[in-house]
Amino acid sequence: MRIVIFGGAGFIGSNIARFYSNEGNQIIIIDNLSRKCSDLNLKDLLTNQNIKFYNYDIAKNFKEICEIVNADIDVVYHCAAQVAVTTSIIDPRLDLETNILGSFNVLESCRLAKKKPIIFFSSTNKVYGNLDNIPLIIKNSKYTNTEHPDGINEDFSLNFYSPYGCSKGAADQYFLDYSRIYGLKTVVFRKSCIYGNNQFGVEDQGWLSWFAIAMLFQKKITIYGNGSQVRDLLFIDDLMTAYDLALKNIDKTAGKVYNIGGGINFSVSINEAVERLKMFFNYNVETIFQNERQGDQKYYVSNYNKAKKDFNWEPIVSPEIGIKKMLDWIYNNKELIKKIF
Repeated sequence: MRIVIFGGAGFIGSNIARFYSNEGNQIIIIDNLSRKCSDLNLKDLLTNQNIKFYNYDIAKNFKEICEIVNADIDVVYHCAAQVAVTTSIIDPRLDLETNILGSFNVLESCRLAKKKPIIFFSSTNKVYGNLDNIPLIIKNSKYTNTEHPDGINEDFSLNFYSPYGCSKGAADQYFLDYSRIYGLKTVVFRKSCIYGNNQFGVEDQGWLSWFAIAMLFQKKITIYGNGSQVRDLLFIDDLMTAYDLALKNIDKTAGKVYNIGGGINFSVSINEAVERLKMFFNYNVETIFQNERQGDQKYYVSNYNKAKKDFNWEPIVSPEIGIKKMLDWIYNNKELIKKIF
């Protein structure tokens, strides 16, 4: 296959590139390298002769993007984005241009191509808003959802919150509508907390990786809110399996949206995650608590039953195993990470 990955030098995009290039597929990465450490991922990726790279901005280089996608491409993975709620509040125009106009350009390049590629869009659980309308109780120092014990499914009402939620939500709906209106084979993954190898986490995005890096170098960490917030964790290898199975079952998955995450069995509170990392590092990190951030969800756990039904997927890497794998990668790249952070 010939595959284009927009944002292919980022955390998820670089893992997609490794996954499919190792199977002998031809990979084209399009990335403007604005994400911190994306150049490091790219340097590693370009040692593979099956991978080519173009430094283009999806919001500005529409003509160039069209030329690439029109060159007999089979699959497109759209992972390029402005990824932080905090950044979107500070600079909503950048957020809009990247996440709405950029995504529109990706879609149009596929619509105008002679060979219509299959398209995967990397969406987010933030399209459901802050979920303040679901009843929660605190049990064992973590929020528990009493009405949706299996998590949030795809039928849950959309409620775009924050500029980031609006931009990603608008793009999410564009991808679904291009399947309805133009017949493109689009698949939308609304992801929860993805973590794993090749993730250079920062405070605003990739929080589990950031906590691990902060503890490694004995830095303070800040928890926004009381730490009882709950997220489901999905290791990157399980996400790659989800992509591959959805692609192989495209006759069922085209035009659909899926919540992709670790689910209720792989869910943890922020405080629990910190305690697990403390045990790994044997380090009592200094923790600062501040007010919760705008648009934050006290509770989000993915209900992935639709993905299980349509393409027989469910996560298998537990947080205990996944966090250990992530920490092994961080330790193996300790000197490189130290220079950056």
